[in-house]
Amino acid sequence: MSKRNSQAAKTAARERLRQERERQAKRDKARRQIIVAGSVVGVLALAGGIGYAVVQASKPTGWEKAAEAEVVAPANTSGKNGSTVLLGDSETDNVVHLYEDPRCPACASFEQTVGESVNKGMEDGTYKLSFTIGTFLDNNLGGEGSKNALSALGAALNVSPEAFIDYKEALYSAEHHPSESTDEFAKDDYLIKVANTVDALKDNKKFQDAVENGTYDAWAMRMSQSFQDTKDVESTPTLKINDKVIKNPGTVAEWEKALKDEGVTK
Repeated sequence: MSKRNSQAAKTAARERLRQERERQAKRDKARRQIIVAGSVVGVLALAGGIGYAVVQASKPTGWEKAAEAEVVAPANTSGKNGSTVLLGDSETDNVVHLYEDPRCPACASFEQTVGESVNKGMEDGTYKLSFTIGTFLDNNLGGEGSKNALSALGAALNVSPEAFIDYKEALYSAEHHPSESTDEFAKDDYLIKVANTVDALKDNKKFQDAVENGTYDAWAMRMSQSFQDTKDVESTPTLKINDKVIKNPGTVAEWEKALKDEGVTK
């Protein structure tokens, strides 16, 4: 082999090596571009997911929308947004005002021991009975049972004052009132099940439709706000006789004494 031929071979070999390095460099560059592009897509996807989650979280809930919606007030209410519930046909100026929360266990205990006597005083004309119902336990415990039960109570009130009183009694009964840590009242079918124990509400399609369609959700939110705006009520149940907060009675005898002490007699 001549020297010339040997140099040419070396030169050709170096050229092939250079070309191969260029091709490899191009392949490496393309691979890096793919990896970067994939990373960008991943980051964008993650950011999009986070953005979607943030948007979803910031969307108002059904109850937040209800708080801004036009109010359909139940029958047998008065005042702004129907937030005044004053029951009783008596001409007396005496008023007993009761503040409760549907999920409140102390309210259930009160209703089970003294509630019947409180209702009887309204029925026999000793006083009118007023109600302001809150939903703060939903915020404290999580859930929406208090709001949903209040909306259902609005549907009962729309049927009649008697249906409202009887339904409230049924919801607070030992048989039907759930533990405050559960949220049974958030379930429409449970509220309807309890309502079926009340004569005026049993298989009442208009009542059931109102519960399932949330007809009185906006009203419930305004009533709840009325409760929040009451400065001298810090817990439930709270009772007022003629606008004076009294010590919660634990027995019927204590309730009768409280009425007597405030000069409320038949």
